[in-house]
Order: sequence, then C-alpha cells, then structure tokens
Amino acid sequence: MWIMIAGPYGTGTNTDADREANLLALNRAAYQVFRKGHVPVIGVNMALPVIQAAGPQVYDSVMMPLSLALADRCDAILRIGGLSRGADDEVERVRARGGRVYLGVEEIPDVSGAD
Repeated sequence: MWIMIAGPYGTGTNTDADREANLLALNRAAYQVFRKGHVPVIGVNMALPVIQAAGPQVYDSVMMPLSLALADRCDAILRIGGLSRGADDEVERVRARGGRVYLGVEEIPDVSGAD
C-alpha cells in the first residue's frame, strides 16, 4: 500500500529547529512503514523542494494543495504527532475515499515477509 504519514510540521513551531524535529518524526514513522513492506509518502517532503525552488512566498499556495493531492492518491494514512489542521485534512481526504486510517504503526499490517 501507499501510506501517507500525516502529522504536524509547522503547527505550533517557532523555529526552524522545531520544524526539522517534526519532519524527522514524520520521516522516522515513514521508515517504520517502509520496513513493514509499504510505500510511505509525506506531503511535506514533496512540497518543500517545490517551495524552495519557487521561493518562500509560494508556501501557502503549494504546501497544502500538493499535500492534499498526494493524499488523494494514497491507499491509507498514518496519523502521528500532535495538533495539525493540515494533517487532519489529509486524514479526512483519505477517509472520504474509503482509505484506511491508522493511528499507530503497530496497526499497519506487515507485508514485508520479514521474520
């Protein structure tokens, strides 16, 4: 399955270090999903390079639209972390299409074939 990892990135942050810590948490969860045999995707990881190339002035017009478009193509979503309206919007996009919503990595089936 393609599983989106959704959680806070910029919500409640004041510094670049806070945002980096949130992104690290998303990426760590993505690695756990990968180890279970799935394809993890993170909207922030898709949007940030585009924003970097176009300039910070496009942040609002790129971050959530691109993240939501990615959510529309995922089979399931893993919601991690704390408060985040964007992550909640991603969850609702997946749920509305009948996709699975996981609240913990342990809920995701292991299809890796690993012992």
